[in-house]
Amino acid sequence: MRLFAAVLPPQDVTEELAAVVAELRRLPGAEGLRWTGVPGWHFTLAFYGEVDDDVVPELSERLERAARRTPCFPLAVRGGGEFGHGRALWAGASGELPALRLLAERAEAAGRKAGVEMGEHRRYKAHLTVARSRGAVEVRPYLSVLDGFTSRTWTVDELALVRSNLPRSGVPGEQPRYEVVGRWALGGAG
Repeated sequence: MRLFAAVLPPQDVTEELAAVVAELRRLPGAEGLRWTGVPGWHFTLAFYGEVDDDVVPELSERLERAARRTPCFPLAVRGGGEFGHGRALWAGASGELPALRLLAERAEAAGRKAGVEMGEHRRYKAHLTVARSRGAVEVRPYLSVLDGFTSRTWTVDELALVRSNLPRSGVPGEQPRYEVVGRWALGGAG
């Protein structure tokens, strides 16, 4: 199964972001982007790719340990940016970013220790993808709107293991489906 570790924003925060994304979708050229939907909004901590079923229990155990060792921390969705000259448009984060980065490092280490092929390590950049494009896109108008956005701050109190089910129908615009397969409370959470 295709898996990743993530921090999932609460529903009211995704609703705040949805209002801003609706504004972005009205900008000229927006129809040329593939917009992600609310169910796909998350801060990926570590991408594991295809993981054999027999590896999932050990990965889950290691993620639980990583969560337990990490205290709760404040986070908000704030601002935005791009990867690959507009190939990905994203909303950023503010708050206790060092704690988010530490959780990402621990989630990556959990995958490596469980035997998941993690590939090359990259410095973690907190982002929540809101749109993608097959080619380069001028994103300055989108970024100027995102730059003025900050959601309410919430307390991150859990780490999630999420399964990504890629579209298979071939229907244009079909989105991946996401299913949470594990949740673990952070160290200071209930």
